[in-house]
Amino acid sequence: MKMLRTSKTKRMSNLGPVRNSRILGGMMRSRCCTSSPTNGSFSVRSALFAAVLLAGCFGVSSVVGAAPAMAQQRGPVMRAVSGKVVDKGDAPLRGSVVYLKDDKTLSVKSFIADDNGGYRFGQLSQSTDYELWAELDGKKSGTRTISSFDNKNEFVINLKIDTGK
Repeated sequence: MKMLRTSKTKRMSNLGPVRNSRILGGMMRSRCCTSSPTNGSFSVRSALFAAVLLAGCFGVSSVVGAAPAMAQQRGPVMRAVSGKVVDKGDAPLRGSVVYLKDDKTLSVKSFIADDNGGYRFGQLSQSTDYELWAELDGKKSGTRTISSFDNKNEFVINLKIDTGK
């Protein structure tokens, strides 16, 4: 720690007591008396006062009280969307491509539907809106939206494509 010196404060050292109270560089210099001016060791009372003062300045009491609550949090909860791609007769459309567009970054993820027409996108941010649609052979389903204001974490959205069959 670099010691600062002004005209009204004495230099802090281990050779003698500090006589003036000053705030220098964001730190408070307090009056404390040494038990022996020659060896520079502080009294127990002065050390206790300094510890209480530092704890109050840095808000240690509020941090200690918040520690158990913070330990229970696991991090941000991610969202997921899943469902099926079907035709007008609710028959699954295997091999259709499902698109998920992030409205914040404009990036698009895709998923090829499985044999049952199923798809799933995980690890979605709660603070982002998404658009979801499916395509097969040049035909497209309606676009569905997942809003950041919706507080659900799991969405099940079935997409219908009019294949004309």
